[in-house]
Formats: sequence, C-alpha cells, structure tokens
Amino acid sequence: MTAVIDRPTVTVRGHWIDDWRPEDPAFWAATGAPIARRNLIFSIFSEHIGFSVWTMWSVLVLFLGPQYGIDPAGKFLLTALPALIGAVLRIPYTFAVARFGGRNWTIVSAGLLLVPTILGAFLIEPGVSYSTLLILAGVAGVGGGNFASSMANINAYYPDRLKGWALGINAGGGNLGVAAVQLVGLLVLATVGAGSPGVVAGIYIPLIVLAALGSALFMDNLSQARNEKRGMRDAAREPHTWIMSLLYIGTFGSFIGFGFAFGQVLQVQFAEDFSTPVKAAYLTFLGPLLGSLIRPVGGALADRLGGARVTFWNFVAMAVGAGVVLAASQLRSLPLYLVGFIALFVFSGIGNGSTYKMIPAIFRARHPESEHEARRLSGAVIGIAGAIGAFGGVLVNLAFRQSFLEYKTADAAYLTFIAFYAVCVGVTWLVYRRPSARKLIAV
Repeated sequence: MTAVIDRPTVTVRGHWIDDWRPEDPAFWAATGAPIARRNLIFSIFSEHIGFSVWTMWSVLVLFLGPQYGIDPAGKFLLTALPALIGAVLRIPYTFAVARFGGRNWTIVSAGLLLVPTILGAFLIEPGVSYSTLLILAGVAGVGGGNFASSMANINAYYPDRLKGWALGINAGGGNLGVAAVQLVGLLVLATVGAGSPGVVAGIYIPLIVLAALGSALFMDNLSQARNEKRGMRDAAREPHTWIMSLLYIGTFGSFIGFGFAFGQVLQVQFAEDFSTPVKAAYLTFLGPLLGSLIRPVGGALADRLGGARVTFWNFVAMAVGAGVVLAASQLRSLPLYLVGFIALFVFSGIGNGSTYKMIPAIFRARHPESEHEARRLSGAVIGIAGAIGAFGGVLVNLAFRQSFLEYKTADAAYLTFIAFYAVCVGVTWLVYRRPSARKLIAV
C-alpha cells in the first residue's frame, strides 16, 4: 500500500523521518534496523491490544447468564457485529498510516480503544437493554482496524528481503490478542466470578494507555511513505484480488470467526459439560493460541513448497477438520469435538500464512517486467483481502446463529463450512494448481 518516493519534507519535533533507505545495506545496518525494530515492537503491542478489544465479546457473552435474557442466537449477533465493523474499518485504516503518519495513527487507533473498554467496564450489568449491548459490541469493532494500519506501517519500514519475517511477526503478535483476552476472561471468571463482566474491559484500560504512550514516545512517522495513486482501484480490477479474498475468507475468516464463536458453541452444544462459564473459558483460548503461533509456519511452508500447494492441501485438511467436528457433534463426543475444532484453528493459522505469501508471488508472475508494479498491486490486494477476509468472521457467526435458530444445533453450520472449504479446494486447484495454470502463474 505504500511506496518510497523522493520529495522534500519537513522534520517535526524529531518524530518524522525524512531520509529512509531500507534497501541500502549500509544505511540499514547503521541506522535503519534499530529504528525499524523499535517501531515493530510498539506496533505489535498496540495491534495485540486491538485484537483483544476486537474479540472481547467472544468472552463477554460467556458472562451474559439467564438474568440478561439473551438466547444463543442473540449472543451470536453480539459477536458478529464487532467482526463486521472491524472488517469495514480495515480499508480506511490502511490509508490512514500514509495520510497521518504511522506513529500518529497508532496513537489515535490505540486511543480509540478506550471507547469500547470504558463503556463496557461501566454499562454491562443485568437490566441493560439488548440494543445497548449491540451498540457496545459494535463499538468494539474499532479494534479490528488496527491490524490493517499496523501491517501497512511496518511494511514501509523493512527492506523487501525482510518484509515476510517482519509482517509475519507483526501479524502473529496481533493474532495472539485473541487468545490473550480469553485468558483474561478465564482469570476474571475464576477469581471475581461471572457477575463482573466489566472487569474484563476494565483490565484493558491501563494497557491501552500504555500502548498509546509507548507509541507517542518511541515510534516514528515516515514522511516518504505515501499511498500509491490508484492502487486500490487498479487492484479491484484484477480478478486475482477477488479470488485471493475468497480464499482469505476461508483462512483468516475462519480463524477470527471461530475465535469469536468457540466459547459460545461449547456452552450451547455441550451444556451438560459446561454448566458454568469458567468451564468453557478453560478451553476457549487454546485454539486461537495455536492458530496464532502457527501462522508463521504457513508462510515458511509456502516459501519451501509453494503457496498454492500449501493452501490447496490446507483447505482439504480444514474440510476434514470440519467433518470431524460434525461427526463429534452428532456422536455427542466432547474429546473428538475438541480435536476437530482445534485442528480447524491450527489449519486456519497455516492458511493465513500461505495465502498471504501467494499474493506477492501472483503479481510478480503477472508483471515480471516491473517489480514496482508487482509491489504496488500486491500491497493493495493485501489490504483488500485483509478486509474481506475479516468479513468471514461475520459469516461464521451468522452461520452458527441461523443454525441454532432453525435446528437448535450447529450441525447445519458445520455442513456449510465443509461445503465452503470444498469450494476453496476447487478454486485453488482450478486457478493455481492445475498444470495449465501453473505454466502461467507459479505460486
């Protein structure tokens, strides 16, 4: 999404960097690497908190007992709404870095997280209206945009040879926020009890302040980073943009959607085993944790074996995992159910890495004559795919909601996931894996 161009700029109070040449080995070794590393650290911290706030309602709904009068379908809507708002915000957040500066926007985006946490800390209690809860859940969607701005910012700091590593670390550190907020929820449930959901939100208030202060004190703006002209428009005309967005719905959309829904599904599907919220909270963090940690492995496998090959077999594995979950649901087997669901988290994490690795390879193959054009389009596609992929989290929660409304079980949702993964297998093979396609685009 960003490019480095020569233009006169003004240094403002030491937080703007005018001379940035990461591809120059001497500059990188002497000056660039320490600055980039410092910005990466604080970017990860802020993005991590953003993910936690974004997915906080996956924990908060566990606190909403009978006294709140909300059925399972209503709870799935509470988790679908922040997923939707976060997906929509990813596009403007991507542009904001180059418009306002990476440091400046990180301060703003971190500060915005105070709105849902402060409101949640004081307003979630028995007697609150469902419409108020919907508003609180929707406001939490601001945390979903932080990933896009963080990735765009770090992308501008690192040389091409290190972008994959830096962006992988940045993304993985952010994704861990999903598991972290569930551990916070478990801590609150185990110590304070299910009657204090506001404590979960309150714990994040000082952490958000630290993230904003750290960004203000230790991060920088790159004055040479600018949005590519017509990058989004040109990328939207590329059919591979929409193909990769579909595949990213299957990987990241599954990861974030299951992250929102896992605890609720456990409580509803196996109510006799999870009679109290704390029992479900003991398990909900495990899947997101493993899915986050394994994301860089997907990128590494794609480097070694090819992104399309890894993505193809990964979707096969996800379809099998969803089949295991469906069988476990029908057999009422909790151990088998957990194995299948955790496998879905793991394979969605691998797919997150492999699909992101495919995008630059596709556009290098399509534009071998111009490395700049390939980078320009791939950067724009990453932004679009990231936003559409996050929308998959909405679809997952709506699928669960509709399944419970119509059939009182999640089995219809699992069948839908299997069918969708089968579509992704077919699309990956048809466009990127069949012999005639590999001759044109080797990814």
